Amino acid sequence: MATFRVLLHSANKRKDGSYPVSLRIIKNMKPKYISLGLYAKKEEWDEKGERFRNDKRVCPKYKEYNARIVQLLARAQAVELDFERDRIDWTLNQYADAFLYKSKQGKFLDFVETCIKEMKETGHIGNSKVWEKVICNMKLFDKKLSARYFQEIDIKYVTAYNQFMEKKGWCGNTRKHDMKTLRAMLNRAIKSKECSDNFYPFGKGGFCISALEEETRKRYLPQEYLDKLMNTKFENKPKEVARRLFLFSYFCYGMSFIDMANLQKSNIRIEGGNVHIIYKRHKTEHSKNAQFIRIPMTDELRLLLQWFKENTLLVGDYLLPFISKDYSGEKLYDHLRRRLARYNERLKEVGKELGFSEKLTSYVSRHSMAMTLQSSGVPREMIGQVMGHKDLGTTNAYLDSFGDAEVERMTMNSLYKNRINL
Repeated sequence: MATFRVLLHSANKRKDGSYPVSLRIIKNMKPKYISLGLYAKKEEWDEKGERFRNDKRVCPKYKEYNARIVQLLARAQAVELDFERDRIDWTLNQYADAFLYKSKQGKFLDFVETCIKEMKETGHIGNSKVWEKVICNMKLFDKKLSARYFQEIDIKYVTAYNQFMEKKGWCGNTRKHDMKTLRAMLNRAIKSKECSDNFYPFGKGGFCISALEEETRKRYLPQEYLDKLMNTKFENKPKEVARRLFLFSYFCYGMSFIDMANLQKSNIRIEGGNVHIIYKRHKTEHSKNAQFIRIPMTDELRLLLQWFKENTLLVGDYLLPFISKDYSGEKLYDHLRRRLARYNERLKEVGKELGFSEKLTSYVSRHSMAMTLQSSGVPREMIGQVMGHKDLGTTNAYLDSFGDAEVERMTMNSLYKNRINL
């Protein structure tokens, strides 16, 4: 239940001693002041009557001003009735926008598009692209998405959207990804107080996103394939570059493509008298408690980096030949997507030429490294640590007890028991 009152906003005293005549709304014990475009000194204002004093000697235009207040109060009542009619559990900001004729009236798409713009402006290009893709999918489902209010994105709506995707033949993991992104959109809107959580479809008893998950077979290279890849050089330069990039990823604990692409000279540091490659995963670097991953600079890695320096074109301080131009922002993101596609195409050719039964991709190096460690008896907690997994939870205390030296000793024994042809 909201309360409304017209008063002088005493916190905003002007130089001439007057105050803004404001509409104060209190909802959920939180106030909001909306200036009505009128100003009065305290002697001109009837606090109890919430009007200008009916005294020409004090305020010559009191009739005109009070008539204006009546008009504005009528507008205030109309706004409240509109929200009530549309079953909108409005926020104070929404009400102010509606009253001042700025209102998007809690429209879902307007808020999301504003967030996408902000993401691009602050360098969160990957997330902005993900949100754009999901909005594109939702528009295929809902031709009236631009007119939808937040409260319409309820459990019934989300269930229908999932059924639409299922009929399109989209697998469970694809649907799960879309739903998680939609949930993130609604969570941000609630946190920003752009909507309430009264119609939130993903809470307790709501739509179960985890039920969509399907187990996917993780592809990895058996030891015989790894040996073949490590010891087979290619005369074809693009294939040889791809082979060495794959090996670099493997010996860096399965470093992802995007993390390799962003590696620079500044990531090579000396700690405790030893040289390491130190970085945070791009995927989780802004997450709370994101930790650095430390990779010892082995002879294999040193030789690989030297080979790239002598045989490929490196831009600026980058260590690997992924970024070929000095791009930034969205241009850099799109450039790297193209380079990843090209890299995977070369890896596919390498795998075929070596007679691999499994398709070789950039992510196979990560799975292969994890399987190598596991087959060598390295505890899974350690595997999660060296791979930079985010959700270690209660295992963190256990992992911390090993220390960096023990992690390095065990992983190095597993990763480098075979020498490679560099």
